[in-house]
Amino acid sequence: MRPSKEPKRRSRPSSPLKDRTTAPSSGFERSSSPKSRASLLTSPVSLLNRDLEELQELATSSNTNPRIFPYSVKQQCWEKAEKIRGRDPDRWRRDPLGNTVFRKLVGCPGCLCHDYDHIVPYSKGGQSTLDNCQVLQATVNRSKGNRTEFSRAELIQKSSYCRVAGRDMDLIELSAYGNVRHAPDSRGCRIQ
Repeated sequence: MRPSKEPKRRSRPSSPLKDRTTAPSSGFERSSSPKSRASLLTSPVSLLNRDLEELQELATSSNTNPRIFPYSVKQQCWEKAEKIRGRDPDRWRRDPLGNTVFRKLVGCPGCLCHDYDHIVPYSKGGQSTLDNCQVLQATVNRSKGNRTEFSRAELIQKSSYCRVAGRDMDLIELSAYGNVRHAPDSRGCRIQ
């Protein structure tokens, strides 16, 4: 019969300070001199004040033209995009090339996905303002990059074409929002 091997256990002291000759230094040892005590007490406060001043400097010297559109600009940009008749304008729009885009699909590579595009590219001095913003199908925006020399026909060729029927839109809306809403001007059947 083999002797059983017991795992080696480390002995831990029951108290954190037991078996230690000196306690760790916190940097705020007591001093008999009142001057040194006062400097130790104000040092954390002065560090906080210095950090606060640095944060205020960063806030005031931050870039006034961020690369990403602010939320309010994105909301207004969505509002200025073309509405689709019979569809809820809060959920469905058309980009300038005529592509249908769905509000919840942002930044993905699908045919219903969109990006908020800088008309004049940010890298070429374009501002992140409403005048320089457009809702654009994501695949078109990615292929456009920072170039401005594309014609409308070339951008249309770069579009991800997908024909979406009304029932398809209803299913997408139902899966994303849990309900289907039509615009008041949908001119559909009304049950009275």
